[in-house]
Amino acid sequence: MSDLAAALGVVGSRWALLVVEALLDGPRRYGDLQRDLQAPTNMLATRLRELEAAGVLTRLPLKHNTRAYQLTERGLALRDAIEALGRWGEEV
Repeated sequence: MSDLAAALGVVGSRWALLVVEALLDGPRRYGDLQRDLQAPTNMLATRLRELEAAGVLTRLPLKHNTRAYQLTERGLALRDAIEALGRWGEEV
């Protein structure tokens, strides 16, 4: 498997890069991610679990049984790639 194929195996699923992009500026609560991304709840929950299992983000427990998510160093390392894709998307 190539390095690119390995990377796409982690962040190539629908919504995964959008979740990472949303977390680049800091931790976000689940409800805020769902509202801002307008992602289907089941899809968002699945992607968050996958990204957490891959070490891209971590879950932060909050009061009243709520949770927030933040990027790990591994997740933050995607910043340049996400910004480059965003610039590329401006031209499409």
